[in-house]
Amino acid sequence: MPSASSLADLPRQTIANWHRFVATGDQALLASLLAEDVVFRSPAVHAPIPGKPATLLVLTTVVQIFENFRYEREFASGSHDAGLEFAANVGKFELKGIDLIKFNTDGKMVEFEVMIRPLKALQAVAEAMGNRIGPQLMALKSAAAAR
Repeated sequence: MPSASSLADLPRQTIANWHRFVATGDQALLASLLAEDVVFRSPAVHAPIPGKPATLLVLTTVVQIFENFRYEREFASGSHDAGLEFAANVGKFELKGIDLIKFNTDGKMVEFEVMIRPLKALQAVAEAMGNRIGPQLMALKSAAAAR
């Protein structure tokens, strides 16, 4: 897979560690990559999901739901923005997606946005995620909004 070579060194290291997280599911590794004020943007819900605890929950859960997950291409836009194109299966559906990631000057992820197609696959992902973490995620979103 080609490297996003125009990224600054710290974001590039974070991307390398992100790939290690995807391969291992190591939650402590993921936690070290996220800024405290990270915002996750889901393809399944309108409102952004704020905060590190909610983002950790979403990302550690989705790597368990996706099957045959693989990154196919990486893109960089300047020194602190990257796009990672992926493919996977969820149940009987094949999907394609993009992770759009913005980094702060420390190389931590401050925005993580996911887009998935086709719609049937996105609906299957949303249903699986809701079944696993729906109430817990709602509680974390409420707690973040109360701050």
